[in-house]
Amino acid sequence: MTLPASWTHTPPCPSEHYRQRALERQAVLTKPPGSLGRLEEVAVSLAAQQGTDQPAVDQVHIGVFAGDHGVCAEGISAFPQQVTAQMITNFTHGGAAISVMASHLDATLEVVNLGTVTPVPDLHGVNNLQIAPGTANLAVEPAMTKHQVCEALRAGDNVADQAANAGAQLFIGGDMGIGNTTSAAALACALLAASPAELAGPGTGLDAHGVSHKADVIGRALVRHGDNREPLTVLASLGGLEIAALTGAILGCAARGIPVLVDGFIVSVAALVAVRQQPVVREWLHFSHRSGEPGHRRVLDALEAHPLLDLGMRLGEGSGAAIALPLLRSACALHNGMASFADAGVSNKEA
Repeated sequence: MTLPASWTHTPPCPSEHYRQRALERQAVLTKPPGSLGRLEEVAVSLAAQQGTDQPAVDQVHIGVFAGDHGVCAEGISAFPQQVTAQMITNFTHGGAAISVMASHLDATLEVVNLGTVTPVPDLHGVNNLQIAPGTANLAVEPAMTKHQVCEALRAGDNVADQAANAGAQLFIGGDMGIGNTTSAAALACALLAASPAELAGPGTGLDAHGVSHKADVIGRALVRHGDNREPLTVLASLGGLEIAALTGAILGCAARGIPVLVDGFIVSVAALVAVRQQPVVREWLHFSHRSGEPGHRRVLDALEAHPLLDLGMRLGEGSGAAIALPLLRSACALHNGMASFADAGVSNKEA
């Protein structure tokens, strides 16, 4: 299977014309310059990304990607793998955090199962692809074949295409997969030449001994993998089906001019892979929150990202991004609705 075009074709850049217009508007609104802080930056970026004087994020598409990980055979998770399939059912029944938030925010929620160990029945709202029954054990062999990683990338790109066809103004990607913090940490270590001890974290709730063992497993995987940092090779060797799909969705959204609100550690690693493949993708990303996973800080630094929130969250599913979405909506409302000094008859600062 061939790679989606977004993997090889450079995405467009946001509009510099509308960025400048947004900056000019911010300069004449009835407030001291910069007094709305990061909200001003968000509004200006969205105006440039959407090519409009009236940025908005009312139409939001949330794609949650699920998959299992063969590295669980190494005992790196506090939860059994059948939880992945069980949570897919929970998403569709409205009981998961992201399900609650999608309903609360009036956002479209789509769930894609890339491959679980436990079979998932046909469920309304789930695209049950089952590329493979989870990945192979990355500690001893490549996690995915090239064919599998290409299928997963294409699945993510298809979700981006659906979001574009539905008129989405913003995309949020989420993850579900027992063992995926190990895969994400391994990916980040390989791409950043970082130490497993620095990036390995508690994931589903490991104690200090469990985190140390997890770092050892990642170290074995890195020795097996070697020094190759080519994004597709690293993704196939150390990634997960859902992480690859998230990478494809992020690349696909940038290619179609859809801003992306990045969630926590897992999605940020997928964003790192996407940016390493297509650097201009970085201009389409907003970062929602700083995860409680210790490796997230290093990944954010590599992406020169400054998240809007720091709440100690590490749930995944896209939940942190959903929590941050009202901030983006507030930024747009203020940018679009505030009066200028001239309109309000308010004196501006003296020159």
